[in-house]
Amino acid sequence: MPALVLVGAQWGDEGKGKATDLLGGSVDYVVRYQGGNNAGHTVVIGDQKYALHLLPSGILSPNVVPVIGNGVVIDPGVLLSELKGLDERGIDTSKLLISGNAHLITPYHRTLDKVTERFLGKRRIGTTGRGIGPAYADKINRVGIRVQDLFDESILRQKIEAALHDKNQLLVKLYNRRAIPAELVLEEYLGYADKIKPYLADTTLVLDEALKANKVVLLEGGQGTLLDVDHGTYPFVTSSNPTSGGACTGSGIGPTKIDRVIGILKAYTTRVGSGPFPTELLDADGDALRRIGGERGVTTGRDRRCGWFDAVIARYATRVNGLTDFFLTKLDVLTGWEQIPVCVAYEIDGQRVEELPYNQSDFHHAKPIYENLPGWSEDISKAKTFAELPKNAQAYVKALEEMSGAPISAIGVGPGRTETIEINSFL
Repeated sequence: MPALVLVGAQWGDEGKGKATDLLGGSVDYVVRYQGGNNAGHTVVIGDQKYALHLLPSGILSPNVVPVIGNGVVIDPGVLLSELKGLDERGIDTSKLLISGNAHLITPYHRTLDKVTERFLGKRRIGTTGRGIGPAYADKINRVGIRVQDLFDESILRQKIEAALHDKNQLLVKLYNRRAIPAELVLEEYLGYADKIKPYLADTTLVLDEALKANKVVLLEGGQGTLLDVDHGTYPFVTSSNPTSGGACTGSGIGPTKIDRVIGILKAYTTRVGSGPFPTELLDADGDALRRIGGERGVTTGRDRRCGWFDAVIARYATRVNGLTDFFLTKLDVLTGWEQIPVCVAYEIDGQRVEELPYNQSDFHHAKPIYENLPGWSEDISKAKTFAELPKNAQAYVKALEEMSGAPISAIGVGPGRTETIEINSFL
């Protein structure tokens, strides 16, 4: 059975958790393949709301095996706290599998992340300050600490001491901060070993065997396409690859095993943090989208920047991810607008541009070219089929589908698990 990939098609926060949870009853494994606790998924089941940061959304489905892949960076304190919170709410977390090759976030990563952002001042990236970037930097520099290192005190000690030899110089001499004692970090992280060991697995082998046994594997990314370190709005990006290519490297599943790539697309556009955003609204419409859509970051608590739908970005996501389907979320938020503008192209230096410019300066100066689509006032949250949507809502979905370059196979009409219209099955 081929694997499926679920990716954010904008700047993250598109509703990937809802999509993963929707598929949870039909898949056997859900794999988080990149990012850290800088990402967040909100899943609503009945009157219960679950905010997940490190754990795959599939952990809320009783028959799913949730997996944290090798491409993720893990803050062990955050992970154990999240597991405890779910256990206390009656969610079984015992099936979780964690790759021994995943890298760990440490206190010095978090400290460096925060002081570096402050040091940059107006040039800051807008990170969450949770240490994700520094942890990935250590991974690439081959001085990172992996989950498997927790079980060898000698190796763990050597790696922590080596890392702090340089990082304490930076903290003390450049940033005027106190040095971090290696012994304290060692003691804390050795204390995590016994708690994490029950979840440890050779996840690449487990997933390969699952696919050979005709099991369905869903690969779930954090963040979104425009935050990809290679394909996003660099440098205002995350430090990993949320795009579909990252699913292979972050899970150990080869590309020939992937059958469908599903892009999650909000019916309007949001982003958190700094960076260009052509359709951003700094007016009453932007405030209304933020208020009605509940646009506040799950992880950061920051208000999201809001704007109209950007078809240029959607086409770009289709191209770089090889999207086969879209899941359109939060269509209900647009109820009540008489006219709904959609960005169909950009104006750059007086020229109409219909594809995302590769040049960063051009994108910073891009002005949206809008087409207005008729809105609707009817409540759509109870709709169960596409035909039950108001005609103007149907036309809006069809227009977005044509502009974006891939079929819209599911539509979110509310935050709840059941408030979804399925047009085409993802399986």
